[in-house]
Amino acid sequence: MMIQKELDESGVAFGTSGARGLVTQLTDEVCAAFTAAFLGMMRQHSRVERLAIGRDLRPSSPAMAAACTAAAKALGVQVDDYGVLPTPALALQAMTDGVPAIMITGSHIPFDRNGIKFYRPEGEITKADESVILAAQGELPTLAAGESLLSSSRAWETYVARYTEWFAGQPLAGWRVGLYQHSAAGRDLNHQVLEALGAKVVVLGRSEDFVPVDTEAVGQADRERGRAWAEEHRLDALLSTDGDGDRPLLGDERGHWLRGDIVGLLCARELGIQALAVPVSCNTAIESSGVFEAVQRTRIGSPYVLAEMEAISKEYSRVAGFEANGGFLLGSDLQEGDRRLGALPTRDALLPALTLMVAAAQRSVALSALAGELPARYTASDRLQQVPTERSRALLASWKADTEMMRQSLELSSVVASQDITDGLRVTLHNGEIVHLRPSGNAPELRCYVEAGGEERSQALVEQVMGRLGAIFASEVGLH
Repeated sequence: MMIQKELDESGVAFGTSGARGLVTQLTDEVCAAFTAAFLGMMRQHSRVERLAIGRDLRPSSPAMAAACTAAAKALGVQVDDYGVLPTPALALQAMTDGVPAIMITGSHIPFDRNGIKFYRPEGEITKADESVILAAQGELPTLAAGESLLSSSRAWETYVARYTEWFAGQPLAGWRVGLYQHSAAGRDLNHQVLEALGAKVVVLGRSEDFVPVDTEAVGQADRERGRAWAEEHRLDALLSTDGDGDRPLLGDERGHWLRGDIVGLLCARELGIQALAVPVSCNTAIESSGVFEAVQRTRIGSPYVLAEMEAISKEYSRVAGFEANGGFLLGSDLQEGDRRLGALPTRDALLPALTLMVAAAQRSVALSALAGELPARYTASDRLQQVPTERSRALLASWKADTEMMRQSLELSSVVASQDITDGLRVTLHNGEIVHLRPSGNAPELRCYVEAGGEERSQALVEQVMGRLGAIFASEVGLH
């Protein structure tokens, strides 16, 4: 079988973060084809003798990692297997060693799906790289049967050292931090880091079954669980991540989960970042806070944020990016006295979460006080699942042409003042509220982001929009 034919027929496509598909589509042959195509692309630029591989805790991830390993070895490439670890930990080690990397993860999407993320020695691949991979020529390598996985702890140790050295001493001494572990790839690593920084760690919600935690769409059960945990255990903070540890879920002393873009904004402020690249879906408090010299908006997806970070790095020396899901991308090396934090231009969960906890601890204030310093703009988001992408696109296309139809269909209380089609359809109403709809790049879902002047209002607005969208699609199903 030819590589391109295998990829074309697989049904697996690149989304906003790597190649994603159903587990049934991600066969050994498909994983081998992606690996061969990626290594072939890398070999167009330089010799490739080693490949770093890691994975999350999804049931399908070990077999996929074994297939990628077998393909690499069949092509004469040595594999450094780092086992289960957060995506940013794998990326950091690969960048340190100057080797490409493959991470087997589906992040937060349901366990019947999975994915593959690819890294050049200098960081994530670009959208142009994705096109080269999908157009790869040549035959599939012959895979050796029963490839064993013998993992190394080196990448884990490098990642732990990154934060125990940057946050010197034990700045979280006296803090009680609830660690919602579920099935996150970095659940034990995060425990080690928090304890090293002096925190008393309370382990919560550990699961041996995969739990698809989405940091952009925290469910009601997790909201209630957070409040109950904070009260029961007298916590100063709650920490969790998505499945592969590149998106944080940070809760304050009340068990209230902070929005990812607010966490990113506060982290960037604490780090003294001058210029930011953020997706169009992020909170407008980023601009209205007046903290940053430049803020550039992009399409949703880390490749777009990275491209804009690279552009603004030509003008500013302290550059970063983050997404609405909280994943923070550090584009510049930072130096504070004798402490140095190297750039890590890929989504990371630990840097923003630890930065905020340490900042609050050092000022002897509650974590909620940091968010209270920002302009009063509140966001909420949700997703409508099992919605065909083509149908979502068709609906949004009709509303782009007629925003009044959108207003009436969603029963919005104010007329549309302006629209932004950078990614999906984002409308600003005359009353200042924002509604943003876009098809997911990773799954058959329609995502909704809203922004309003009050927290209760933003939650009510997202529930209203989701209710109307559900009714619209349900009526269409009924017609067929």
